[in-house]
Amino acid sequence: MVERHKITADRGLSARMGVTMFMLFMLYAAVFGALIAIGISAVIVLVIAAAVIFVQYWFSASIALYAMGGREVTASQAPQLHAVVDRLCAMANMRKPRVAIASSDIPNAFATGRSPNSAVLCVTTGILHRLNEQELEAVLAHELSHVAHRDVAVMTIASFLGIVAGVVTRIALYADMLGGLDVTGNDGDQAALLELAVLAVSALIYAISFLLTRALSRYRELAADRSGAILIGRPSILASALVKVTGEMARIPTRDLRSAEHFNAFYFAPAISKGVSLSTLFSTHPPLQKRLDQLAKLESEMNRPA
Repeated sequence: MVERHKITADRGLSARMGVTMFMLFMLYAAVFGALIAIGISAVIVLVIAAAVIFVQYWFSASIALYAMGGREVTASQAPQLHAVVDRLCAMANMRKPRVAIASSDIPNAFATGRSPNSAVLCVTTGILHRLNEQELEAVLAHELSHVAHRDVAVMTIASFLGIVAGVVTRIALYADMLGGLDVTGNDGDQAALLELAVLAVSALIYAISFLLTRALSRYRELAADRSGAILIGRPSILASALVKVTGEMARIPTRDLRSAEHFNAFYFAPAISKGVSLSTLFSTHPPLQKRLDQLAKLESEMNRPA
């Protein structure tokens, strides 16, 4: 029988985060090595690296909140929402994160921040209008699990690497790099090979970072489902919220879903539009049925006589 308890570390998730961070460190080294290889000063590369790390670490939560249209709200502005968060934080014995609301009809929620001390928990107006208090509590327990597991910071750093790799590719494409293909002689051949190598490496780095973040993202959602369900003691309520949110996505205009797709790695449930898109081909979340099956199994275990 599974006992209800505070949010504890998930060893499987911790191991995957460790491997992911190691691989990302190696990929970062490759990215900045590529920048040096194309002739950019090592000092400039180090300054860029320091700036990227500084911005990511200190301002990731604010940037993510701004990008998703969220605004921080006080207890007097959203008393019911704060009451739910207060209750869950007391149950989990964890520090209360900042609370925010995003004006969006897409029913969703997300957590962001470099650590539990700087975390932000954000819900959309769409999810507030569609879920009852118990279902909202289950969703927020899921998001608080992300904060407690510290996987939010890893995902924030990991997702940024794709941008860095993209910058390298653009430098190669738009800084007259391909013009080297017209150069004659051995120097021209070497320059052309170097240019092609930079393009190939940056594309490979992007692909690897994409796969790493997707693999970690899917596992962390299952880990948060489990921890959140155990915290509230009712996995069936979280399952109900999952089904309702996923079903309500079908009522959202395709244009709005497509505009939100690039935030899917942070969302409680993916905003997937109809038809084929990057979100359908490379989902950031495990299949809905897999999440429901895990919650059903957990419900059975928690209700089994000791």
